[in-house]
Amino acid sequence: MDVIEAIKNRREITRYLDREIDKEVLEAVVDATYFAPTGNNLPSKDIIVITDPEKLAALKDTTPFMPWIADAKAAVAITGRPNVSKYWLQDSSIAAGYCWLAAVEQGLVGAFGAIYHAEDAEESEKRESHARKILAIPADRQVVAIIGLGYPAETKPPKKHIPKEDMVHYEYFGA
Repeated sequence: MDVIEAIKNRREITRYLDREIDKEVLEAVVDATYFAPTGNNLPSKDIIVITDPEKLAALKDTTPFMPWIADAKAAVAITGRPNVSKYWLQDSSIAAGYCWLAAVEQGLVGAFGAIYHAEDAEESEKRESHARKILAIPADRQVVAIIGLGYPAETKPPKKHIPKEDMVHYEYFGA
């Protein structure tokens, strides 16, 4: 599958088959996450791969919106390092996108657990602290996201988008 097809086919799926993810498949997803670009090529992210069912079940309480992670067969947590790069959030976000697209290419589906909350410091601290405790993440990292992975137990039709001409502008805004 090419990148454009992976982008078009990507959907948030939260129901997974009871099937372990092959090691080579998971490593391909990890490689895409690892090789994602970073500003100034600084090591501004860390990647935690989770396959332990007990840890996945414990992560469901990270936010009220992540009960599905308990049924995932694996997850990838992505943290940012503000003390390394001012681009930590962008770098971690790009890595999350690469992770998800690689998962689709490998025949997996994913769901995005947003942990870092840029507009609510108290909520962000609550979410990040929960994930830190379970995954032994150092305090100098910001926990940006946890992406649950598995083989799909459901399919969804493509999302409807607003018309392209309402969003894409050439040469100047409103063109």
